[in-house]
Amino acid sequence: MTDTPEKLDYSKTLYLPETEFPMRAGLPQKEPEMAAKWRQMDLYKKLRSSAAGREKFVLHDGPPYANGNIHIGHALNKVLKDVITRSFQMRGYDANYVPGWDCHGLPIEWKIEEKYREKGKDKNEVPVNEFRKECREFAQGWIDIQSEEFRRLGIEGDFDRPYTTMNFHAESRIAGELLKIAMSGQLYRGSKPIMWSVVERTALAEAEVEYHEVESDTIWVKFPVVGKSPIVGKGEDGRFEAGRTEAEYQLGKASVVIWTTTPWTIPGNRAISYSSKIEYGLYEITEATNDFGPQPGEKLIFAKRLAEDAAAKAKVAFKLVRDVTAAELGAITCDHPLKDLGYDFAVPLIDGDHVTDDAGTGFVHTAPSHGREDFEAWTGHAKMLAERGIDTKIPFPVDDAGFYTDEAPGFGPSAEGGAARVMDDNGKKGDANKRVMDSLIAAGNLFARGRIKHEYPHSWRSKKPVIFRNTPQWFIAMDKGVDTLGNRTLREVALGAIKDTQWVPAAGENRINGMIANRPDWVVSRQRAWGVPITVFVAKESKEILVDAKVNAAIAEAFEAEGADAWFTDTDGAWALDGTLRLVAIACSRGAYNVSSQFWLVGGRDVAKARPAPFEGASGKAASELVNADFDAKTGQISFYAKARGLGDCGSSGSYGWDGKRFAVLQWSEMSECRLIPGDDWITLFRSKGSAAN
Repeated sequence: MTDTPEKLDYSKTLYLPETEFPMRAGLPQKEPEMAAKWRQMDLYKKLRSSAAGREKFVLHDGPPYANGNIHIGHALNKVLKDVITRSFQMRGYDANYVPGWDCHGLPIEWKIEEKYREKGKDKNEVPVNEFRKECREFAQGWIDIQSEEFRRLGIEGDFDRPYTTMNFHAESRIAGELLKIAMSGQLYRGSKPIMWSVVERTALAEAEVEYHEVESDTIWVKFPVVGKSPIVGKGEDGRFEAGRTEAEYQLGKASVVIWTTTPWTIPGNRAISYSSKIEYGLYEITEATNDFGPQPGEKLIFAKRLAEDAAAKAKVAFKLVRDVTAAELGAITCDHPLKDLGYDFAVPLIDGDHVTDDAGTGFVHTAPSHGREDFEAWTGHAKMLAERGIDTKIPFPVDDAGFYTDEAPGFGPSAEGGAARVMDDNGKKGDANKRVMDSLIAAGNLFARGRIKHEYPHSWRSKKPVIFRNTPQWFIAMDKGVDTLGNRTLREVALGAIKDTQWVPAAGENRINGMIANRPDWVVSRQRAWGVPITVFVAKESKEILVDAKVNAAIAEAFEAEGADAWFTDTDGAWALDGTLRLVAIACSRGAYNVSSQFWLVGGRDVAKARPAPFEGASGKAASELVNADFDAKTGQISFYAKARGLGDCGSSGSYGWDGKRFAVLQWSEMSECRLIPGDDWITLFRSKGSAAN
């Protein structure tokens, strides 16, 4: 006998119904059978037939992106929407669900570029429509896969005739809608600092970025006040100007201190922003224990609320000399802290609503090339600055690869060691911050430096940081009155539409309303190949956009027939020679018998690098002009004939073949004298295959 109680299987004590129905309803076997049955009986067609003539219910479904297998988010989204459409169908509506896919854009282009990189292939050397064809095929492949996956979820819809953004009709409509905006005057070409992905080499809209915490360099920088400023300078005799005091003159010996988390933007600085609502003070250094930076006796201007914090960062102690008024700040100008490197322009102080004394120094380093608020502050004071003799031009200090340009003296291509780089192709920090900070130390204008963790924008696709850089882009004006909208702005119309829409849940209205109410002008251009191009023509001199309904109709018609590829098709006498070059024919002169043409080679899509096409001549000399020439795109050969004037047919004829470097003579026949000899009987005087041969 044991003390251990007997263990009972309590499941045997439960009175439950018994059934032969399999667990989970045998879904692994039943679900494919059910899907196959629905497809075999053409359930979708039966539903449409039974609902013919009923009131329609339309569910506008935001399309998934065609670049991978579906995930749980897709499943939840589609199942919920399928429940809605089926319920309305059963309630007596014609609930026709048409699935769709978003096919354009960077994620697909990125996948094709990855394949190129694996093969050591340069995208820029591939004809654009060849690249677009690969993108189209990639998207279609995933559309087919996702269609089957959605059907396996039991989703019922018109999967045989979905809508796609890469459909020719869709591309035509997209281009047409943008042309309507151009016709209304809302589309414009502008230069503004926008978010730029160095990794992806494209501009990004606000909706295409997400924020992640990063650790960045942070610096405090001194901008020396110019001694001959209107309010603080001395007269020619060295005395104080009439009515000026010693206290006022002290400002001329001071420096304004700014704080920034982007040291690499210092070469782009053109102003300092302050706030007339903040209290400022002039401080004198009394003690310093730092390795570099301010020394005892120096005078510096800070927001009074932030002075002590700034002193701690620089390991100095100072005393307040006096208050500094907003009027005084508005009247002075500063030297750029890197003046000796070539930044020999005045840096004005401008009043800005975006300036606070929550952090930093109470002064905002203003680089209109690298920030939206900086840009707006600079352009908002353009008239005043011009009146003060200050050049209001906005520079382009950083290129699309993240390198400094020649507009950043001391750091551009001509600098020792070459151009510094803000960010590399992998999204890693370059050497720009270090080189700028080293130069500030050498100039004696670095007050302090440190590190800070903060939220920073990243591309939602590559997950890599972006930069703000000034670059020409196409924008849609949000606040320009439009005749066709009753002189209302696009922002007003959008906000009105949001208000007139029922939102479920209601919180969605506040979110979208905030996005539209505060967004800047809409940047619509992207530096990519896979998408619908901006199909506008611009006058070279005036930069005026062509507004012509007939031209717009022709574009829409071409897109309807050929898709957006029509925009990139060479219809101007250009032919693809290989993966790197195109041949362009330009008619030069027309005679009684002959049409003379110049031939040029264009590398990739860069017309600026066009060069004359070299054609071997009978003498071995190269020429770029042919007469009555005809190019065979299939063989890559050019044939020509030149008729001379005389009693019989005389002149020359021949053909050329492209050998990868030049056009070499394949055949050449010449008759210098008109002897009434038929052209077919001409003696071949010069013949070659791939290279010149006598």
